[in-house]
Amino acid sequence: MPRTMLKDEHWTRLGKTETIYKAYQRWFRSNKLMALFTLLIKDADLEWVFIDGTHIKAHQHSSSGNENLQSISKSVAGRATKIHLAVDAHGNPITFLLSDGTTHDVKVAPDLIDKVDLSDTEVLCADKGYDSDALRAHIEQAGTHDNIPRKRNTQSFNDHMDWDLYKARHLVENAFAKLKQYRAVATRFDKLKQSYENTVALACAYIWLKL
Repeated sequence: MPRTMLKDEHWTRLGKTETIYKAYQRWFRSNKLMALFTLLIKDADLEWVFIDGTHIKAHQHSSSGNENLQSISKSVAGRATKIHLAVDAHGNPITFLLSDGTTHDVKVAPDLIDKVDLSDTEVLCADKGYDSDALRAHIEQAGTHDNIPRKRNTQSFNDHMDWDLYKARHLVENAFAKLKQYRAVATRFDKLKQSYENTVALACAYIWLKL
């Protein structure tokens, strides 16, 4: 919720808590915060694009009903959600997807890539967890080249790798670190997928507003 992003003195100036909550829910249902985030990323530098995913622990109060529809799954570590994020050449978030916490990153990657216009992108970079011939073909079909290292148990070589660029993959990790500074992102309290999507979108928008 937005309370975790602003201090208490800010909310007392905005009105009653119930009024603020209802307004915020209307924004969620109309995806206004997603639209705000989309508006801010028009000047993204897409020469290089980096993708990765991170686990988000789902609070016990966020679990109810059909959890799979709300991108929550249960594992040995408890209930969790995953944020799959793409960042530009400067490490600024450009799009994201949510999935349940047990779905492998490489299965969500094609849908994440399809949300980015890669027509002006030279390289899409990811770690070896994304090593998949099907994903490489999807990236090539999107009009760019991959910079994804192959796993040790494959018989192919890494002659295609730009290792200097690969070192810059920390940019997407840095973006996750910035997003997780917000308590409402670092731990999922929202029951509905749409609500949590808008919470993450608001945090992403804050990163762009600082530029």
